[in-house]
Amino acid sequence: MVMTDNIADMLTRIRNANQMHHLQVVVPISKLKVEILKVLKEEGFIKNFFIKEFKREIIISLKYTIERERVIKGLKKISKPGLKVYTSVEKIPKVLSGLGIALISTNKGILTDNKARLEKVGGEVLAYIW
Repeated sequence: MVMTDNIADMLTRIRNANQMHHLQVVVPISKLKVEILKVLKEEGFIKNFFIKEFKREIIISLKYTIERERVIKGLKKISKPGLKVYTSVEKIPKVLSGLGIALISTNKGILTDNKARLEKVGGEVLAYIW
C-alpha cells in the first residue's frame, strides 16, 4: 500500500494509541519521523522512542501523568500533500497561546515554533501539538 502522507499516519497512530492509553505505538521508519520524535521527546510529549533497523520501524513510548492523564492532549496535521502551508518568521503561529507547539520544517531541521523564532527562520508548518 502506498502511503502519501507519512507524517499524518504517524500522528494518527500516536493519537489513537494515546486515546486508548497504550504504552507504546509502532510506526514505519523514516528520517523525518525520527527528527520529529526527537523534538517531541525534547519537549516532553513522549517518553522515548527506539529504532528497530532490521524491522524498519520505530517504537514510541507514550507519556502519561501519575494519574494516567494524557500528556498529549491533541495533534493536528497542518501542511498536507495537497496544500503545503509555509510561514515566515514574523507569522509563525502560537499554539494555544504558547501552551502547545508548532512543528516547523526549516533549513535548520525540524524546530518548534519558539526555536524557529529564536533562530529567525520560517518554513513549512507540519503540525500543532498540545
